This record gives sequence, C-alpha cells and structure tokens, in this order.
Amino acid sequence: MRHVRYATLKETDVVILCGGFGTRLRGIINDRPKSMVEVVGTPFMDILINYLAKNGASRFILCTGYMGEFIKRYYENKEKGRRLKFIISEEKKPLGTAGAIKNAELYIESDPFLVVNGDSFCKMSFKEFLRFHFIKKAFLSIAVTTIEDSRDYGLVELNDNQKIINFNEKKFVEGTGLINAGIYLFSRGILKEIPHGEKQSLEFDIIPKILNKGVYGYKIKGPLLDIGTPERLEKAIIYFKGKIHDKKSRYYPD
Repeated sequence: MRHVRYATLKETDVVILCGGFGTRLRGIINDRPKSMVEVVGTPFMDILINYLAKNGASRFILCTGYMGEFIKRYYENKEKGRRLKFIISEEKKPLGTAGAIKNAELYIESDPFLVVNGDSFCKMSFKEFLRFHFIKKAFLSIAVTTIEDSRDYGLVELNDNQKIINFNEKKFVEGTGLINAGIYLFSRGILKEIPHGEKQSLEFDIIPKILNKGVYGYKIKGPLLDIGTPERLEKAIIYFKGKIHDKKSRYYPD
C-alpha cells in the first residue's frame, strides 16, 4: 500500500482572529483587546498560541482590529529569540471574521491553513484534524463539539459521512447540540469566495453558501472554553488553574 503523507501543523499557517471589540468584557478590561485578557497570570492568546506551538505550529498570522497596536507591540517583543514567527494583518476598518481572513490573504502561504478564534480554546489532535481534512478532500473542515446548552452557539448538523448539511449560527435553540468550535482548516480556494474589503461574517455570510463545495465537521470532545462574557471568562480561569506551568517562560496547558 502506498504511504500517504499528510501536512503537519509545522507546515501549516495559523491565522488567529483577534480583532473583536469585546464589548461584553468592558467592565473587566478596557486597556487591551479581549484576546489579551490575563488568565492565571498570562494573556489568554498566549495560552492558545503556546498550545498550538506545542503541537508544532510556528507561523502565526494575527488578524488585529480593535486596539491592535497592543497585540502588535506585545508579539513583536515576543518574537525576539524565539522560533515562532508572528505576522500582523491589521484591519483599517472592521471586516468581520471572513473579511479579516481575506485581508490576510497576502500573508497566507500554506494550503490548507488553520484558522482559530483568539478568544476561545479547545484541546484537540491537530494531526488528526489535518488527516481528516485530506482524507475527506474537504473544501473546509470545521471542528465541532457537543454542548449541553447550545443557545449562544452555532448549531451544526452532519450526515453519516460527517459532511455538514446544515449550519445555523446562533439560532438560540435550547438543549444539547453539536456546535461550531471556532477551529477551521481552509483550502486556499475558499479565499476566492470572500469579497475583498467588505465586512463579511464567516458564520453568517460564507459557510452557509459553500456547503455544497464540501464542508465537513470533525468531532472533538472539548470542552470548549471562550472568554466572551464575564461568566465564561471565570470558567476559563477555573479550568486553567493548576493546568498551566511555566517552562522556561513558555506557558502550556497540560
């Protein structure tokens, strides 16, 4: 049998969406972007980046918007003496999740490339995620997980082949459901589906329109942590307490 080689995370660009306003956290932080709020003594996005780096990632494209200079200064200093590469893709105006990815097109070199939200975290096997994407010959692969209260998340419906046949972003449906975990593997061709310079939502404007091109859901067990509200931020803090250890000034969750 011929050996099939799949891409590794080391060969895959990681695009991090970190341009949100974080309006629901304004009572807690107002001097930095939401993704940079401190959790157990370190910025949340550092936890995310170092987890990805532990899994092999080394080239990060940071899509900044609101208070983007804070992120730029921080990671320009972090890059010195490290094996990680940080590239800043700055929005001059709010472009939404899909618009931010399109805005970063010139910096994206790999095919596929990974996209993650800068305000959420979920443990998973990126090696298996990449393998899944190649086996399915997917146009887009989305990590999905089950949650008991799906009211504030996008519901996803899969067929027996794990192809996504229904994608309803934030329909406020009560009860247990399969949701979008905010972790994506994009084939480069998807960039042609996003208008340049326009505010576009990945969840509302793009994904529902490309389901017929081959969009698949990769099931993970979670838990999905996000810091979008004070309550969820507190849950993240509780989760990471005791799980983060300083290893030569690099923070990794176990």
